[in-house]
Amino acid sequence: MNWGSPVFVLAIVGMSFLAWIITTAIRAKHGYPLENEWGGSTHRPDPENNRKIELLANENGELKDKIVRLEERISVLERIATDGSTRLADEIENLRDAAK
Repeated sequence: MNWGSPVFVLAIVGMSFLAWIITTAIRAKHGYPLENEWGGSTHRPDPENNRKIELLANENGELKDKIVRLEERISVLERIATDGSTRLADEIENLRDAAK
C-alpha cells in the first residue's frame, strides 16, 4: 500500500466524515446540544421543560399576589396594634353606625 496515494488520503477523509456523522447522531439521540460549523450550538427544544417553565411562572405569579395580600393584612394589623384604643373604638362605632 502506498501511503501517499490519493486512495489512502480519500479513505482517511471518508473515515473522518463517517466518524463525525456517527458522533453527531449519538449526541442528537441522547439530547446533547449539537455544534454547528461556526462553533455555535443548537439545542433541541424540550416541550416538557417548556411546560415546567410555564407552570412555575404561573405559580410564581400566584405567590406574588398572595404576598401582596399578606403584606396588606400585616399593615392593617400593625396599624391596629400601634393605634390608640380610643381611635380604634371610634372607627368600630362609625362602622356600626354606617351599617344601620
